Amino acid sequence: MIDKTVGFAVCGSFCTHHKAMEALEQVKARFTHVVPIVSECTADTDTRFGKAHDLMREMERICDHRVISTVKAAEPIGPQKLLDLLIICPCTGNTLGKLANGVTDTSVTMAAKAHLRNSRPLVISPSTNDGLAASAVSIGALLPRKYIYFVPFGQDDPERKPTSLVSDFSLVADAAQAALEGKQLQPLLIPHH
Repeated sequence: MIDKTVGFAVCGSFCTHHKAMEALEQVKARFTHVVPIVSECTADTDTRFGKAHDLMREMERICDHRVISTVKAAEPIGPQKLLDLLIICPCTGNTLGKLANGVTDTSVTMAAKAHLRNSRPLVISPSTNDGLAASAVSIGALLPRKYIYFVPFGQDDPERKPTSLVSDFSLVADAAQAALEGKQLQPLLIPHH
């Protein structure tokens, strides 16, 4: 087990939350301390994929830590240097756009901004239907940035959703460990999965 404190932030790609919880279990098995974070959208929205309250309770059970779900609660991550690494899994096109343009109006984007000010790694696990359309510019802007790493991703359904990109959630813990070593897990682009 690696003695590090890792933030695990979940955005509103609701159809991937079950895979994100599997990734969270793997991250918690590898790192000693994991702090759960959710976007306000995730904290407030019940969907056909599950209830927001149930998701947050599950995250708290896995991490044995209260969920951070507000901008105010996320802000101290920076000045108090609370995290060694931050993972955003899943990271929606909306959040990708905000990160690329310095917008910090959600708990997740504030956590990222606060964390990056300490020159510590941020791992992004994209999940967006427009990754090869409108969100492509955001991914392109974030790829060369210092301290930002990606979970390897690819097209999840090229026939029915040709612009959709989703990361391989089974690689989140490996990508996190590589990022702590200053490395991008390769290959970054993976075949249809």
